[in-house]
Amino acid sequence: MLPAPSAKKRRPLGDAYPCCHNGVMDSGDIYLPAAPPAMPPAPGLPVAHTPSNPFGEPASETGPVGRMRKRLGSAAAAIVALVAKFFAAIKALFLLLPNLKLVTTAGTAMVSVVLYSLFWGWTFAFGFVALMFVHEMGHVIQLRREGIRASAPMFIPGFGAMVMMKSMPDDAMAEARVGLAGPVLGTIGAAVCLAIAEATNSDMLRALAYVGFLLNLINLVPLVPFDGGRAMAAMAPWLWFVGLGVMVALLLVTGNPFLLIFVLLGGMETWRRWKLRGTRSIEQAAYYRVSPRNRLLVGSVYIGLIVLLAFGMHESQVLVSAGHSFQIN
Repeated sequence: MLPAPSAKKRRPLGDAYPCCHNGVMDSGDIYLPAAPPAMPPAPGLPVAHTPSNPFGEPASETGPVGRMRKRLGSAAAAIVALVAKFFAAIKALFLLLPNLKLVTTAGTAMVSVVLYSLFWGWTFAFGFVALMFVHEMGHVIQLRREGIRASAPMFIPGFGAMVMMKSMPDDAMAEARVGLAGPVLGTIGAAVCLAIAEATNSDMLRALAYVGFLLNLINLVPLVPFDGGRAMAAMAPWLWFVGLGVMVALLLVTGNPFLLIFVLLGGMETWRRWKLRGTRSIEQAAYYRVSPRNRLLVGSVYIGLIVLLAFGMHESQVLVSAGHSFQIN
């Protein structure tokens, strides 16, 4: 059993620090004074309420003024949120500006689909716009290969689609390559559509392929600004006048007012370019200087496309009679 610890003798604080006169602190006769009693309020005076918050903050107001402040605060918060959303939308718009070409292509394509659907239905209208897009992408791809800046494909409802070059090619041969690239890729797109139609036995896809072949064949008219006219710049520029005559003849036979627009545009562009070519300047001579081999190459591609497109139209032609469709073979 362990022994109990011996009690230590307590030294008074005053003895330990005699110079500080702390002896009085060791006595039990020193007490803190008690708080004075609260004075009762004088009669007739309002009683002051002490705040319930221990930190001295005023209590929240629950009267009309407090409710009005809450409403004003909520309205201010809503306005701030609306302004923040507005600036966020502006920021998103600025971020979208680099993709403005994509927005232009998609927007004009959707407008064209809506317009064509009024006549042919949604499915055929979508396929028709898709075939036009494939055609225009042929131009875009070749323009990039030639190093020529151009706009994105833009659809013009009722007229087709186009790609605008920011500058002319270096020579007529490059212009011919750009012009023929659209019908080449467009012919491939229509051929794929026809192949799917044969595999699925779909007359709708056959009719769509037929329109695709026809669209590319029309673009081979030897008149600027059609694709065939750009090919003629390297092959035989005088054929522009032949193309203009063909377009005038079609206008007189069909009476289609749209053809009048093409006749006017083609006539003005043909006159402008023929007049420049007639100046016999060094620049014009260099632009239209094409070797016989390249002329033969352009002519072969041009004639070959016409033959393929005519054959594709024959294979995809569908007759409709009394609600029934008949394929012509």
